Amino acid sequence: MKILGEAAERIGVPSVIGEILAGISFGVLFLDIETEVIAFFAELGSIFLLFTAGYKEVNFKELKSASLTALVPTLSQIIFAFAFGFLLGRIFNFTFLQSLFMAVAFSPTSIGVVIRTLIDLNYLSSKPGTVMLSSAILDDIIGIFLLSVVVTFARFNRAPSILGILTIAGKILLFLLIMYILGKYLFPRIFGYAQKMHAKETVFSLVVMVALFSAYLAEFFELHATIGAFIGGILISEIPLAKLQDVQSKVEGLAYGILIPLFFAFIGFSIDLYTLGNTGLFALVVIFLALSGKLIGGFIGSKAIGFDFYESFIFGIGVMPRAGVELVVLTIGRDLGIINQEIFSAVVLMVVISILISPSALKIAIQTERKNKTDREISVK
Repeated sequence: MKILGEAAERIGVPSVIGEILAGISFGVLFLDIETEVIAFFAELGSIFLLFTAGYKEVNFKELKSASLTALVPTLSQIIFAFAFGFLLGRIFNFTFLQSLFMAVAFSPTSIGVVIRTLIDLNYLSSKPGTVMLSSAILDDIIGIFLLSVVVTFARFNRAPSILGILTIAGKILLFLLIMYILGKYLFPRIFGYAQKMHAKETVFSLVVMVALFSAYLAEFFELHATIGAFIGGILISEIPLAKLQDVQSKVEGLAYGILIPLFFAFIGFSIDLYTLGNTGLFALVVIFLALSGKLIGGFIGSKAIGFDFYESFIFGIGVMPRAGVELVVLTIGRDLGIINQEIFSAVVLMVVISILISPSALKIAIQTERKNKTDREISVK
């Protein structure tokens, strides 16, 4: 994984592409390998990717203000993606429930791929980067809320009641409230006690425990674990004792040295190349509608809040990729019998294509924006 990741970096693309290709290669060479252990560590990788981003890369005060700014482009990209997914179902004569599921499946954005790419390109601290990150979090939360509604619909074969919808929303708000209280009052005290202990690596252990607890709590409230981990990372990023340089280095070593590459490699490993070869025109339409829905919706929404052409285009590209939440949504849909293996495989292909295309497209767009700004500054002088 690291070798192909390094090779990708050397040819000018983010290392995530090399890590996914490593997973694809491993899957071709070892078809019959047991995946339970690999899947477990891959899940930890997705959790620590989001946790370290919130813990080390994101400023809480900036994120709060950016979340308000991100609401318009978030709603815009979700509406377009949702509409394109539903349109896909109607084009191929899906049932109403299948079409609704495809609309929901098109909605999430892969926070992990967005963050990794922005960090690699040193763009996370920019205004578009911060808004993009906030938008990715908001649209995953909205996407999971929509999924909960569709799952309820599928299980009872009818639309959920108003009370059912309010219950789902209440779980999300309760999770956020509990995390806020823990981050504001409990976590700082625990870190104070940990710093006074004589046992080695106590603060580091506590940081890891916060990451895992936040992920577990999110799952308990039927959110995705990575969203909980990211929020947990943001909350302890405001605690000075949790941000000691030595502790940060160890957390990064665990995350980027082992777990995060495993997460991206497992995505590649999960691809069934034989099944994907039989999806034909349907897969191409899935890819086109899924990516264009996010790109168009993101562009229009970010233009509406005052971004220029290049910033809006960068935002649209940045919200195109899917991964963790998307794959969770697909698995639930398949397990409930809403979608078949062919639909599942086609959308998995879209997920992989989005991950492979977006980092390179984002890099080109950001470099073009920077070149244009430099040219304008030179012409002004």
